[in-house]
Amino acid sequence: MRIIPVSMDLEKVAQHITQWLKSYATNAKTHGFVVGVSGGIDSAVTSTLCAMTGMPTLCLEMPIHQAKDQSSRAQKHVQHLVDQYPNTRGHEVDLSAAFDQFTHCVVQDRGHDRNDLSLANARARLRMTTLYYYAGIHQYLVAGTGNKVEDFGVGFYTKYGDGGVDLSPIADLVKSEVFALGRYLGITQEILEAPPTDGLYHDSKTDEEQLGATYDELEWAMKLSAEGDHATAQLSPRQAEVFSIYQKLNRVNQHKMMPIPVCIIPIDLR
Repeated sequence: MRIIPVSMDLEKVAQHITQWLKSYATNAKTHGFVVGVSGGIDSAVTSTLCAMTGMPTLCLEMPIHQAKDQSSRAQKHVQHLVDQYPNTRGHEVDLSAAFDQFTHCVVQDRGHDRNDLSLANARARLRMTTLYYYAGIHQYLVAGTGNKVEDFGVGFYTKYGDGGVDLSPIADLVKSEVFALGRYLGITQEILEAPPTDGLYHDSKTDEEQLGATYDELEWAMKLSAEGDHATAQLSPRQAEVFSIYQKLNRVNQHKMMPIPVCIIPIDLR
């Protein structure tokens, strides 16, 4: 069920995204970009592409009781960018105390079955608020780090959290393409080999553990769904399971992917 190796022209793709970023920022009359850097491949690729524009790029690390390996990868990546691109700078904002205070204020039932998920989403939304604080100060754009599988396949992001951005430079790339682009851009091997995780849970759950499938499997399911070939009788038991996981996640997370519904007032009521 592995995805066919990436055949795109990675040099031209990098140039295209970089030029797109620069053109958008110029037309929007903004001064640069701010990117939340987590130590994962998506934020590493996004921040590198932003840095390559030559425009001011602020890389924010925003730990909330973060695992040391995640913070270490993020710090090393930011330092690498700062050393390579003079238009780039890094800054750390430890949000652990702010998150703890928020938790103290709102949590009434720690045993509620959706408490952990709600607090995980709160972490993402606290980071989004922080990104926009710095974007507002510097007149920067918040660059999103979501890939195509997450943003348009399974909806694996927090609404108004990591989904709250100004523009999405890698959202038309599936995960395997992001990894390929990362290798081309010289992203560190440590990041390339790290298990993908959203870093929102205290036990450092991987994305695969949360989703029930690997990104390779989900890319396969997304492609199958797009082709309209749903002949599950021809699938192996694991393929059928993965396709079912994909369909369920795509269905229940449509509220994230679709525009916010607007109640239209009929003409005869005006």
